[in-house]
Amino acid sequence: MLDRPAPATEAAEDRERMRCVQAGDEAAFAALMHRWERPVKSVIGRIVLNARDAEDLAQETFVRLWQQREKYRPEAEFRPWLFAIAVNLARNRLRWWRSRPEVALEDWDQPDAAGRTGGESAEQAERARAVRDALARLPADQREALVLFEYEEMSQAEIAAVVGATPKAVENRIARARERLRGQLARWL
Repeated sequence: MLDRPAPATEAAEDRERMRCVQAGDEAAFAALMHRWERPVKSVIGRIVLNARDAEDLAQETFVRLWQQREKYRPEAEFRPWLFAIAVNLARNRLRWWRSRPEVALEDWDQPDAAGRTGGESAEQAERARAVRDALARLPADQREALVLFEYEEMSQAEIAAVVGATPKAVENRIARARERLRGQLARWL
C-alpha cells in the first residue's frame, strides 16, 4: 500500500505549487496538471456526459489556469478554484449543445460513469447506464452539485464556491437531485 500524504498536506502543496505557477514556474504547473488531470476530467465528464468533450475541456481548464494564474489568491483553497474553472467550461459546453437541438443527448459518446470494464456483468452494465442516463436527465445545477458532492466528496461550502451559490442552495440542489434519482432509479434500489 502506498503512503499518501494527508489531504491537508496535499492542499498545502497545491497552494504552494500555485504560488510558484503565479511566478511562472512551468514545472510546478506540470505537477498540478499531473495531480489534477484525472479528477478534472472526471468532474467534467460526469457533467457533460461526453468523453471527447471532457478531454478537451480538461485541457482547456489547465490552459485557463495558466492564463488566469494571477487571479488565484494564495490563501484560498486550490481545489475549489480549479473546479470552478472546470465547471464553468462544462456549463458553457452544455449551453453550446443545447443551442444545437439536432444532436440528441443519446447520440453523445458517453463515458461509463461506473468506470466499467469488459469483465462486468450485463446487469452491472445496465445499472451503470441507468445511473448515467438518470444523471443526464437532472437539471445542470443539480447534476453539478451532486457530482461534486458524491464523486469528488466536496463539502457544501466548497461546492458553493465552485458553482457560485450559497451552501444552503447547494444543499437544496443535492436533496432535489437525490429525490429525482430515487424516483428514476427505484428499480435498482
